[in-house]
Parts: sequence; C-alpha cells; structure tokens
Amino acid sequence: MTESPEERLATVAVELATAAAPDAEVDASADRNRLALTRFANSVIHQNVAEDVTTVRLRLHREGRTATGSATVVDEAGVPALVERVLDAVRVAPLDPGWPGLAPIAAPAPTAPLDPATAAATPADRAQVVRAFVDAAGGLETAGYVRTNHWTGGFVSSAGQVVTGEAAECGMSAIARHEGADGVARHAPGRWAELDGAALGAGAAAKARASADPVELPAGRYEVVLEPSAVMDVLQALAYAGCNGKAWNERRSFVRLGEDQLDPAITIVDDPLSAGYGYDRDGTPHQRLVLFDRGTSVAVTHDRRSAAEAGTESTGHANDAAFSFGPTASHLTLLPSGADSAAAGSGADGPFADASVAELVAGVKRGVLVSDLWYTRLLDPRSLVLTGLTRNGIWLIEDGQLAGAVRNFRFTQSYAQALMPGNVKGVGRTATPIPGDTYAATSPLWTCPALHLASWNFTGGASG
Repeated sequence: MTESPEERLATVAVELATAAAPDAEVDASADRNRLALTRFANSVIHQNVAEDVTTVRLRLHREGRTATGSATVVDEAGVPALVERVLDAVRVAPLDPGWPGLAPIAAPAPTAPLDPATAAATPADRAQVVRAFVDAAGGLETAGYVRTNHWTGGFVSSAGQVVTGEAAECGMSAIARHEGADGVARHAPGRWAELDGAALGAGAAAKARASADPVELPAGRYEVVLEPSAVMDVLQALAYAGCNGKAWNERRSFVRLGEDQLDPAITIVDDPLSAGYGYDRDGTPHQRLVLFDRGTSVAVTHDRRSAAEAGTESTGHANDAAFSFGPTASHLTLLPSGADSAAAGSGADGPFADASVAELVAGVKRGVLVSDLWYTRLLDPRSLVLTGLTRNGIWLIEDGQLAGAVRNFRFTQSYAQALMPGNVKGVGRTATPIPGDTYAATSPLWTCPALHLASWNFTGGASG
C-alpha cells in the first residue's frame, strides 16, 4: 500500500526523534483538515472561508518524563524544528509516573465509507444549500452556517503501530426570525446529498412563526418534550462530565458502573467508526462502545493513561486534551425507540423537528415543548446538575396540543435525574444527527431523538 503524505510526515517525526534519543518512546500523528465554512446573516452570505491545514503532533517519553508538541507544516522541512523543540522540552518536564506506555500494534476496525460529494463540496455547493434555506423561510430573516471538512490522517509510533484514516463531514445550523422570535434547524447527515436546506429552512420558519406573542409561565417543575437540539446538550454533558474516564477515576462522575442509573428506555452508544474515524490520538483503534445499556451504566471512555489508572483497557478515546481534561466521547447516539436509528428529516408541519416530536407532544397533558438549550454550565459534576436557558422556541402543551408560545426559562436541573428510571416517558422514533462545533476541524456529532420527560426544573424567566 502506498504511504500517504500524513503517514510519511508522522514517520519522519518518529525517525528523527528516535535517532536523537534511541532510548525514548515516541509517537507522532499528522492530520490534514480541509475545513470550509459558509456563513450568512440577514439572509445574505457574508463570509466564505476555507483552510487547508496539516498539523504534526509529536509525543516523547524518556527517562520517566513526557513532553508533547505540535506544529503546522507544509512539508517535511517543518518537522525537524518540532522534534528539536520536544526533545528540549522533555529534558525539563516533570516526572510522569502515570505514563502508560505506547499503544500496541493493532489494526483499526472498518469505518463508514467516505462520501466523495462531501469531501469535494465547493463554495457554490454550500451556497445552494443556503439559498434553499433562505427561499424556504418565506421571506423571514435568516442566519447561520454550512460547513464541510475533509480529514486525512496518519499515526506512527516507535512501538510499530502504523494507522491511517480518511473521513468527511458536513452540517448546517441556522435560524429564521419572525417578530423577534427565532426558530432553529440543525442537521449533520453522513452524506452531502442528505443536507436539505429547503427542509431545514421550512422547519426553522415554522418554529419562528409559531413563537409569536409568547406568554410568561411561572417557575416550577414541568413535564417537557425536548427536541433533538435540546437533547444534544444532555448528551454533551454525559460525554464530558459523566462518562469521562479521568472524571470517573477521580470520583467526579455520577456514573456507577453496573447500576441501573437511567431509565430502561435509555441506551447510549459512542460510535466514531460510523463517522469514518478509525483510531484515537494514542493510535488505539476506535470501537463502538455502549455506555448505557437500557438504563444500566456499563462503560466509561478511556485512553491509555486513564485505563492504566483504572486497571482496564483503553476504549480508544485519547484526544489532544486528554492529559488535562480526560478522554471523552464525541460521536454519541441516544438510540431512538423505533426499529432503526435512521436520521430524521429536519422539518414537518408546524414547529416540530420531525413527526416523532408531534407523537410525544400528543402524550402530554400539560407541559412544555423545548426546542433548544444554551449557555449551559456545570454546577455539580457528581450529580450532573447544570444551569442554563431555553431558546429558539418553547411552547405550552395542553391536552396533547400546542397552546401557544412561552417566554424563555432559566433552569437548574440534574441531567442524570432527568433521565432516571421512571422520569423518561417517551423516546422519539427517529434520531437526528446534530453538528457540535462550528469552527473545530473535526466537529463532534450528537445523534439525538426527542425525549418526553416527566419533570424538568425551571427556576425563572430568562429576564430574571
């Protein structure tokens, strides 16, 4: 097999480092990201940016000390300076008693095939999606972005591990505005052909129009239906603060492995393979990992460092921030209640994200429908309590029907308690993949159905 440019860069880094320090353990990765972003506001594209960046990261462990460094390069000529810098750093680095050693040789599992249309998407292609969104909004003011990224990578270590990979992703997040009220639509499908700007625009406009003349409801606990964009925030908190192996080792996580902590309707899986990513920053192969199986906590995410501390094996979740922040899942799916998890479309009649949201609303005697959560902040990791705001559409539900728009709430809620046994009254039949980050080269992906929950603690209005 022909050596890829990224593999070659990683190989050069390892060869130079081991030549200078034969007694060191060394690994290197090279990642090329072709990220493009088309942004629009006031229904007009105002920014189209693209970058083609290759980054080499080198890690070196020698005489009980570990140092890492990275550099943006255009060719092999940029690698020696990086190697020299890391060699200098490791001489003065503190002792690292938690060093787990390099990853053993292992072949990555098969990944989802690359979508050539996503990898080759042009500014004109993205503009067509924006045009469709704006037209479908029916004259409402619109704003948002369309992004694509094409990643190729290579990893090499002095232990003999060599892996390469390629993936592409696309996504849109945008709003339509009507009389000061916003409606949001988000979608990050696996294929460019499935990014439907017209459906997204129609859905966002329907939400905005349905948000006119909101009323203020008193604070308190309400039965809620969370749309997929709101559920995304729940999955993020579970990934970063709940199922993080470093947090679990340090007893900062609510997770108690083997216990029935969540409702039996909740099964959560991390699957980077489905997005095309086959290995982590340690060079460990990715895997499909079940974190909660029908409510039972069965796993947390580990890199080699946290796994060694826990006395277990890495789950393939090393990342650039793993040393300080910990290994985290970034491709979580909350399995829908239907027979499969095919992504839902992004628009249906009325302000619903998809038909399964309407089905959940029909089962609510009195409660609220929440489109989106934002500005959320973790208050207590041990109980996974967060505070934040609703936005982009919230409606009162009475007798299974929407009874009018509601002003935004503040909330303080344990996400773990929200999903506890007996509090989950329904899970949507379909799941929508939601983009996680506008600017990150490799964006997290959260695949979310809607949720019907028996109780959510709203502590006041957004204005005070």
